[in-house]
Amino acid sequence: MILIAAGSNLSTCGVEPQPIVNAAIFSLGAVSTVSLRSSNYVSQAWPDRSNPNYINAVAAIETSMSPQTLMSVLQTIEYAFNRKRSLKNASRTLDLDIIAYHEVVTASDAPLALPHPRLAERSFVLAPIDEIAPQWCHPETGLTAAQMLSTADIGGLRRI
Repeated sequence: MILIAAGSNLSTCGVEPQPIVNAAIFSLGAVSTVSLRSSNYVSQAWPDRSNPNYINAVAAIETSMSPQTLMSVLQTIEYAFNRKRSLKNASRTLDLDIIAYHEVVTASDAPLALPHPRLAERSFVLAPIDEIAPQWCHPETGLTAAQMLSTADIGGLRRI
């Protein structure tokens, strides 16, 4: 299973974060097959909670692209939504991440670490995964999203 996380907490060209996330996942359908899509979730900004809340969702896709090619395509979609890369963890119009690419495991310090190295800490990714793929297990730990979510900080997370 290939899992893609989408998040936004800034508007662009008059478009608010929720429609941006929806449009980004729709855009994935132009380059892959979107087989599952979660509801949208609201989560608090981190590390600066004074920033606007995020809208998050997860999609399961099917593609023959390599992880590196897929990441390049995701960055192209981000830039189409005026993504600016500035400070780490800064607010953004769109963030697309490969959370898992089948059972592929790479070093956490690799240019493209798989599965996403901070997955177990991110309730805004775990809750949507649990919604659409409760049977999915982390390829290294064997834990389900629900099991990881039980120990993650879920402060402010809500399904919309």
